[in-house]
Amino acid sequence: MKAIINRISIKLVSLALISLVLLLNLISCAKKIPFQTSVQVPAARGNVTYKKDKNNNYEIKLQITYLAEPNRLQPPKTAYVVWLDSNQNSNPINLGQIIGTSNLKIKFETVSSSKPKRIFITAEDDPSVQYPGSYLVLETNDF
Repeated sequence: MKAIINRISIKLVSLALISLVLLLNLISCAKKIPFQTSVQVPAARGNVTYKKDKNNNYEIKLQITYLAEPNRLQPPKTAYVVWLDSNQNSNPINLGQIIGTSNLKIKFETVSSSKPKRIFITAEDDPSVQYPGSYLVLETNDF
């Protein structure tokens, strides 16, 4: 009788551990959000992935293809700037400038202490601006 109870206990513990591992894998997976089609640069495609790291920050990665060089826009601009909207901040946060738009595949990675609600990209004359301009290039829906 004890052998049957021990086997059942081992099976239950094993099942609980497997369930826990699967649940942790699902929670730790990065969320992937596509950019909407751009009116300004219709060929541009891309997505944003983000996940929480061990320091409770958010790792944010952008992958974009077919983004025209900013000096080819009308009117010409000098840089693309990535912005983060968050429930924690009333103003968008400048995450940085996209470098290397002459390449058809662009990768941008950063870390933020704020949880992303929406990511968007503007074309700017100065990449160090504190507030986004009106030249919206790409954006996600709210996460």
